[in-house]
Amino acid sequence: MTRATAVRAVLAVAVLLASVFITLTMSPRLGLDLQGGTRIVLQARDTATVEADRETTDRTLEVLRQRIDSLGVSEPTLTRSGEDRIIVELPDVQDPRQAAEVIGRTAQLTFHAVEGPGTDQPEEKTPDTDPDSDRLTLPDEQGRSLALGEPRLSGAGVEDATAAFDSQGGAGWTVSLEFRKGAGQDWKKLTGEAACHPAGDDRRRVAIVLDEKVISSPQVDPSVGCRVGLPSGATQITGSFSADEARDLALLIKGGALPVPVEIVEQRTVGPTLGAAAIDASAQAALIGAAATALFITVVYRLFGALAAVALGAYGVISYAALVALGVTLTLPGLAGFVLAIGMAVDANVLVFERAREECADRPKRSLRAALTTGFQKAWSAVADSNATTLIAAGLLFFLGSGPVKGFGVTLAIGVVASMFSALVIARAFTEIAANSRFVSDYRGVNGIARPGAVRTWLVRKDPKLFRRSARWLVVSAALVVVAVAGIVVRGVDLGVEFTGGRLVEYSTSRPVDVETARDSIAAAGFGDAEVTTAGDGDLSVRTGKLDNDGEHALRAALAEEGGETTKVRDELIGPSLGDELRRNALIALGVAVAVQLAYLAVRFRWTFAVASVVAMVHDVILVVGAFAWLGRPVDGIFLAALLTVIGYSVNDSVVVFDRVRELWGANRRTPLDTIARRAVLQTVPRTVNTGMGALFILAALAVLGGDSLADFALALLIGIVVGTWSSVFTAVPGALALERSAKAPPPPVPGKGKGAPRGKTRAARRDPLDNGARV
Repeated sequence: MTRATAVRAVLAVAVLLASVFITLTMSPRLGLDLQGGTRIVLQARDTATVEADRETTDRTLEVLRQRIDSLGVSEPTLTRSGEDRIIVELPDVQDPRQAAEVIGRTAQLTFHAVEGPGTDQPEEKTPDTDPDSDRLTLPDEQGRSLALGEPRLSGAGVEDATAAFDSQGGAGWTVSLEFRKGAGQDWKKLTGEAACHPAGDDRRRVAIVLDEKVISSPQVDPSVGCRVGLPSGATQITGSFSADEARDLALLIKGGALPVPVEIVEQRTVGPTLGAAAIDASAQAALIGAAATALFITVVYRLFGALAAVALGAYGVISYAALVALGVTLTLPGLAGFVLAIGMAVDANVLVFERAREECADRPKRSLRAALTTGFQKAWSAVADSNATTLIAAGLLFFLGSGPVKGFGVTLAIGVVASMFSALVIARAFTEIAANSRFVSDYRGVNGIARPGAVRTWLVRKDPKLFRRSARWLVVSAALVVVAVAGIVVRGVDLGVEFTGGRLVEYSTSRPVDVETARDSIAAAGFGDAEVTTAGDGDLSVRTGKLDNDGEHALRAALAEEGGETTKVRDELIGPSLGDELRRNALIALGVAVAVQLAYLAVRFRWTFAVASVVAMVHDVILVVGAFAWLGRPVDGIFLAALLTVIGYSVNDSVVVFDRVRELWGANRRTPLDTIARRAVLQTVPRTVNTGMGALFILAALAVLGGDSLADFALALLIGIVVGTWSSVFTAVPGALALERSAKAPPPPVPGKGKGAPRGKTRAARRDPLDNGARV
């Protein structure tokens, strides 16, 4: 065993032990879409006097935190997003009406003198005859109309408000008020003026108004004298309060004054059963897909394939431990990304093994260890470039995605780094130790790389002239694009509620209800514009435009009349402004993805190769969107995550092909480029097929077992991998050949030999890694 192999082995063991320890001692942090609960996004709005900037949004967040804490929700999370948004996550909250009502109150809290009974309808609020007056007429808690004077003090003067049970005085639940110094004097004056009126008179009351609604209008106690008033610390509101009513009133008084108004622009609710089912389905898909992938690479690469399968298991442990140790919130798309990365993790091993097979075929007398080492060296460029393009896609998902899609970007990035470690450190250590064995070296049928694979043998024997008329492949690709565009134009793209705004609710009923019956019941309840479809195992999906929480409750009650007990499985509410923003951001993400990949490829390769790769990438995007248009499948945020992954995968395949073209062309500068391209494609097809099969096993398992939540994600990636494999060969390469005919740039330099490099360095680079250079 060489020193380098020993270092890799020790490093692999250390990382694995640390990962196992983290896995056994720490638990993952689950997102609301996996553990169940409600997620609300609030947009702070400017007022005539206050701008909704970072500072005011932070103050608003703290007020909301007090309100949420008083609701008794277990481990709520409130964070600011950007300059003027607040994200509220409420685990285990399935009915968000109370939470939305409490945190959504936007007006300033004000205290008013009651001037007497109102003269208009109780439900209406009318200003005084003076247009400049702040006098209001509002219904009290019992619905009786009251004429209110101008605001005497605001909620900013409230120091504290607490609910307590008065067991000694027998008053039951009460709310105690405490005011700041200046506001305390105003309160004393207000209650002193009210005390001048006789007991039972409406004018002896003080109205507390929040969001143009009287939340309390208590009478001043008869013991308080005229013009005396109540001191700040002695104020206590009594009544026939329940515990919850007293706490809510105290909460509203204490936290009622938001620095700026807020608007709910997004609300998502996921039932606990849906999250648990998604975790179980993803775990089953991961196990089945990983087992199928491990079996496949073991059959193809024999012993070295089995060692790579062991490294694949190590990759799963390492990437999971990294997610847990970094405190990454695991969302449903993130879980899918974790599962998908298992299938893609074999890519680096396949690249290395195929290069090692080529070395064994070209130089049969070379030692197995030397061929393996050269395989790692020659595969490094393609491994680095392909993983870099995937990291670019993951970065775009994180910075330009929204909500759970960000989690997919994080898990995908961690998966890429962990897969490179497992392939280049763990798998390399295993295979190098095995290659030192005489038994493994002598029996070529055991190690798996000393003999060419079946796909490579068949291609060498047939030697198809793929690019004799390369333009015909471009015509086929153009025809496919026309079919996809026709689907987009004729059938249209079914944008999800994320991109259009509105509300999408999925229900599970105890009795089966067909779509027509459900539609009639919902229409009879006043929701005639609702779209009703089936979802999952007999569930119903209802999509509407504007629908508040009370409307959703009424809609659920209408379904319950036909279906019995009706449970809300999933609920998504997106405001129109956020829908426009998400749709705009999706287009920006795709545009940035194209530009960044083009820039990276132009730096790493010739501009002709970069343009051809990007054209193939755009071709793949159009085909995937067109396929979803023809199939009538929804295009939402998770689809966007799949599409950006397809972009990374497509460029990954093209990079591998063009990396080989560059190498062969540099070594054979006088050979026609179409011949070079044909050789490069035939040499890289085994890698493309074997890597694609690993990902297809995982995606097929996700599509079958993942349910509605992951089926569309898996379907988009399945289509993307198929068309990406096609385009990397039959779109990117013919496109590059067409561009090179008009390009004037010389062929790339000989591999391992830069400008002015001495010939001795080239020879040293080609020397057998186990050859120390000594001669006799």
